[in-house]
Amino acid sequence: MIIVTTETIPGMRITRSLGLVRGNTVRCRHLGRDIMAFLRNLVGGEIYEYTKMIAESREQCIDRMTEEAELLGANAVVGVRFVTSFIAAGAAELLAFGTAVIVEPMDS
Repeated sequence: MIIVTTETIPGMRITRSLGLVRGNTVRCRHLGRDIMAFLRNLVGGEIYEYTKMIAESREQCIDRMTEEAELLGANAVVGVRFVTSFIAAGAAELLAFGTAVIVEPMDS
């Protein structure tokens, strides 16, 4: 499965558009991570615990979006975007979305 943020794929031709596909997850903060974040905030620097949580969430969103595209028969997703929104105090939704398409190599 080819996944790109662009509307086209170099060397490939879109032969069919299958529609919007998406994958999302909702995550909430964890007390242990919050304590580490507070401590890091005192001394400065990256909050690795949150960075890891967000990276894992993005991968889960991409996996879910890819599964939806595969169910439609797609072999690529173009125009992929990510959105984050807050649901409640300490909880956020991450969403990945794009257009499922069928692509084939361009003739030389």
